[in-house]
Amino acid sequence: MTRRPALGCLLEVVETLVLTLVIFLAVQAFIAQPYRVKQESMEHSLEPGDYVLVDKLTPHFDDYDRGDVVVFNPPDSFPEPDDSPLIKRIVALAGDVVEVRSDGFLYVNGARLPEGYLFEQQPTQVAAGERRWTVPGGDLFVLGDHRQLSAASRIFGPIACSSVIGRAWLRYWPLDGFGVLPTPTYPTVGSAP
Repeated sequence: MTRRPALGCLLEVVETLVLTLVIFLAVQAFIAQPYRVKQESMEHSLEPGDYVLVDKLTPHFDDYDRGDVVVFNPPDSFPEPDDSPLIKRIVALAGDVVEVRSDGFLYVNGARLPEGYLFEQQPTQVAAGERRWTVPGGDLFVLGDHRQLSAASRIFGPIACSSVIGRAWLRYWPLDGFGVLPTPTYPTVGSAP
C-alpha cells in the first residue's frame, strides 16, 4: 500500500467526522435538542432523570398552546443562582387572566382549568398577595405539575416567549416511559376577555 491511498482514506474519515459534527450541531441548534429533567416540579408527568427531546423547529410555524410542556431559560428575577433551563407546563397565553381563587384551584378566563395531570389534587399555593395575573402580550404563564415543589410563574411572573427553548414532546429515557408527551386540551377555557 502506498502513502497516497492511505492519506486519501484518512482524509475521507476526517471529512466524514467533520460533516457528522456539523450536522449534529445544526440539528441541535435549530431542530431538536435533548434535555435532562433535573427538577421535581413536573412529577409524575416527568420524573427527575428523565430525558426528553425538545422540539425547536415547529414553534417557528405553530404558536404555543395551553398544555404544552416547554423548556425555557429562567427569568432574571428567578431567585436561584443556577441558570439551567426549567421545564414547566403552559397554563395561560398572552391576554389570558389567571386566578387562584379561594378554593385553591386555577382559573383561566373565568373557567376552572381541568388539571388531571397534577401530582396531587391540592390547592395551588401562591406568593403573598398574588392571586390574579393578566398575561402580557408575548408572554406565557407556566406552572409545574407538582405545584408544591415548583417555582414557576406564580413566583416569578409570566415568561417571555423569547426565553422558550422549545416544546418537550418525546420522552426517550427511561425506555419504559418512551413515548410522545400528551398535551391536554381545555375545552371549557375560552379566549382572553
